[in-house]
Amino acid sequence: MKLRLGVLGSGKGSNLRAIVECINDGRLNAEVRLVLSDVANAGILDLARDLNIPAMYVRPGRFRTKLDPEVEQDMVRLLNEADVELVVLAGFMRILKGALLSSFAHRIINIHPSLLPKYPGLEAWKQALKSGEKETGCTVHYVDNGIDTGPIIAQKKVSIEPDDTPERLHARIQKAEHELLPMVIADLQGSAGG
Repeated sequence: MKLRLGVLGSGKGSNLRAIVECINDGRLNAEVRLVLSDVANAGILDLARDLNIPAMYVRPGRFRTKLDPEVEQDMVRLLNEADVELVVLAGFMRILKGALLSSFAHRIINIHPSLLPKYPGLEAWKQALKSGEKETGCTVHYVDNGIDTGPIIAQKKVSIEPDDTPERLHARIQKAEHELLPMVIADLQGSAGG
């Protein structure tokens, strides 16, 4: 049985592309059933449509960092209608608080560009660089109602070079994300007995 995924993203969708590439080359026994974005012109929506994956913009509501409760409820309905088993946050820039967390308890994962618990929140690679770290990386974790505070599933380290710019470091972290996220999904699929 293929693991049925719902992907939430706010950006260009490079992690979605990595997941689909792993599905297509047989490394991941899953299918992306639905992509949702809180950004109307997000590249992830165009990418999903190019890949023939149902994709929708959801109007986020009046808050800047979280979704309106009725919007979360609507997203739950859409994910359930698509028969989604695992929700993957791939560059989704809002905090989940209510209906999504309760409806998909222990079935929402996030990819974050740091070695949590260090540097939660926005632009973590810049925080690591500014702090003089020798390495950073990325983390896949379960989502709870905090900011990047849920239980850690897996991490991948990335060295920080002496002459790194934020852009170069971020590009290497994203490459690590593209390897780690599909691997974690495959492991979760295997442990679910699918």
